Order: sequence, then C-alpha cells, then structure tokens
Amino acid sequence: MISDLDNPSRAALWTGRILGAVVVLALLADAGVSLFASHLLARNMEETGFPVGLSSVVGGILAVSTVLYAISRTSVLGAILLTGFLGGAICTHLRMGELGSPPQIVSALLGVAVWASLYLRNSTVRALLPLTGQQRG
Repeated sequence: MISDLDNPSRAALWTGRILGAVVVLALLADAGVSLFASHLLARNMEETGFPVGLSSVVGGILAVSTVLYAISRTSVLGAILLTGFLGGAICTHLRMGELGSPPQIVSALLGVAVWASLYLRNSTVRALLPLTGQQRG
C-alpha cells in the first residue's frame, strides 16, 4: 500500500526543495564569511569567547555540514550535523545572556527550516517522524 509517507505531493516536494535551497544559500554565505573574511567577524568571535583564529575552523565545519545537507544521499547526516552546529550557536548566545537575541532566533529558525525541508522531500524522514497518528504497516 502506498501512502502519503511514500509520495509527497508536488507542492510539498517543491516547497521542501526551495526551503532547503534557501537554507543552503544562507549557511554557505555564513561559512564563506567565516572562511574568507574572518576579519569581519573578529569582534563577534571575541565577544562570544572564541579565538579569532577559530573562525576558519567554524566556517569549515559549517561548510562541510551544509554540503552534506545539500547532497540528497547525505542530507540526513548533514541535517544532524547542522542541528548540532546551530544548537551550539544558540547555547553560545544564551551563555552570553542574550536570551531571544536575533542570532538565537535566526539559528532556531534555520534549524526548523532544515528539518521542515527534509521532512517535505524525504519519505524516510516522514516515516521516522510522523506528524500524524498514521502508522506504517
């Protein structure tokens, strides 16, 4: 029996793809700044307690995680890595006393968008995380 878990509608599939593309572009832009224009982040890195020299490491981790997310076969692994990365960003700002700060909100929204996009376009994710009471038989 084929269910909605196996075949998303065209609208859901394309919504997931577009949302995923927006996430990938935003995260690759962030990684690019960390990798190639770390001087722009020097003040922010120091404020968060990270040495400026780690900017390229952070950018590299973000870039690799994002590329894994962008590749269909490794998208779940990429989503897991991005969840950890974005969670770390949220915790860093929380540690600084910035509850509800714009970076926290953006990180949380990106994390939700990562999984929403994957849910809309990946039947395995929908089967593992059903939003309805529907059980796979």
